[in-house]
Amino acid sequence: MASFYDFTLTKANGEELKTADMKGKVVMVVNTATGCGFTPHYEPIENMYRNYHDKGLEIIDVPCNQFGHQTPGSDEEIHEFCTLHYNTTFPQMKKSDVNGANELPLYTFLKSQQGFEGFGKGVAAMALKAASKKMAEAEGENDIKWNFTKFIINRDGEVVKRFEPTTDMKEVEEFTVSLL
Repeated sequence: MASFYDFTLTKANGEELKTADMKGKVVMVVNTATGCGFTPHYEPIENMYRNYHDKGLEIIDVPCNQFGHQTPGSDEEIHEFCTLHYNTTFPQMKKSDVNGANELPLYTFLKSQQGFEGFGKGVAAMALKAASKKMAEAEGENDIKWNFTKFIINRDGEVVKRFEPTTDMKEVEEFTVSLL
């Protein structure tokens, strides 16, 4: 069986990122979009990276255009948007699929470790539930349902939590920091 440390990804600049190089770190893997209602999540994610990177936090940003086609740009355009609007400094991967026949193998693994448990309660959760039902890319029970789904990997390489985009970022931060 695969482990979190068995994967290689391609950064937006073409360099390789090996998850094995993150052994002993706490890692957040997040599928992102530049034109989504959750795009402002970039700000608290970047703040977490700046505040906790020296304590062992890594972020893997995987831009994805599978949900409402909200990431239409090239890798270069996505990177420019993120650095210009959110001053992001964490590693950004090439735009990739997180569901379906062409999904990154890392996402196949992550979804097998932490399945979908719902969007929670509230207006945003109800709206996202309705919107995600229309998305053919989210056919499987544990598929990613929308942009900014976050997986947290502990220092031992275990996928310990999945946060849907409707989860308050303060809750995501508190949980992540508790692992550092």
